[in-house]
Amino acid sequence: MLYHLLYPLHTSVSAFNVFRYITFRSLSAGLTALAISLAIGPALIRFLAQNQLGQMVRDDGPQSHLKKSGTPTMGGILILFSVIISTLLWADLSNKFVWITLFSMVAFGFIGFLDDFKKIREANSKGLSEKSKMRLQTVFALILGFILVKWINVDTQLFVPFLRLFSPDLGLGYVALAWFIIVGCSNSVNLTDGLDGLAIGPVISTAMAFAILSYLAGHSSFAEYLFIPYVKDAGELAIVCSAIVCAGMGFLWFNTYPAQVFMGDVGALALGAGIGTIAVITKNEILLGLIGGIFVMEAVSVIAQRISYKMTKKRVFRMAPIHHHFELSGWAEPQVTVRFWIVSLVLAMLGLATLKLR
Repeated sequence: MLYHLLYPLHTSVSAFNVFRYITFRSLSAGLTALAISLAIGPALIRFLAQNQLGQMVRDDGPQSHLKKSGTPTMGGILILFSVIISTLLWADLSNKFVWITLFSMVAFGFIGFLDDFKKIREANSKGLSEKSKMRLQTVFALILGFILVKWINVDTQLFVPFLRLFSPDLGLGYVALAWFIIVGCSNSVNLTDGLDGLAIGPVISTAMAFAILSYLAGHSSFAEYLFIPYVKDAGELAIVCSAIVCAGMGFLWFNTYPAQVFMGDVGALALGAGIGTIAVITKNEILLGLIGGIFVMEAVSVIAQRISYKMTKKRVFRMAPIHHHFELSGWAEPQVTVRFWIVSLVLAMLGLATLKLR
């Protein structure tokens, strides 16, 4: 909005020329998102507490978590609101990629809201059934995939890092890939959201990496120099990523151990879907697996645990997702959280380092 209102004035006031730069607007969007989240966070937490919108803790989890029952949940609304408002203020609203990413976050946030609300209303930790949740996620993800392929006409080639000569064209099969990336990332972030501050740390480092990747993908000279796919107008997604990073920081202020508020599915599903959508648009589907390695590890631990127990009646881990395994192995909750943050940051750095290895 500010871009459309103020940049046209640069012909008479040269200072407004700064609005043409994505870097300036990305930083401004980030600071705006941080300010919004810090400003309205206390009021939202009071509202959630007063209306008894508290977390229902699973009784088969670590016993130390039972004391967290009743902590205000659905704090992801704070992140979503901050990201949306700051993006609308600072992004080029004629950019289709911005709207698609926001739609992705709102759609999956809606699914998360239904899940959180059902848990609270029925006073249990089950929420929506896995089938119901997957159906809704599949519908929205396929809509996003078809929009990208049929309306936006994104390149349907799959670009593999380190293999410049191998980029198979998936055609309509790219819609299935988009579904897998968006739904998979959304659910993986949700699985990671099990300890105070655990999920939002990797979300911040992953979004930070994708802010850089989006900017590079949208800049023809940088893309050509680095041998990465050039995606016209993708640079504007750096603004969305910056908003996610700083809205996440604002949320972490209240979510750090001991948490005053939990993200809930409304936040985890939305953030995962947003990051997955950005990965698809910027042609970094495979690189997401490295940068978001913490999310992959959490999802794989759950899958491995289920398969092992069904086939052998034995568990691979003491408890899945894997962060509970480390808890039950003697790590204190803050230790698990901070160590996962460190690993996530290292993975983000490794992901960016691959840019010079192509």
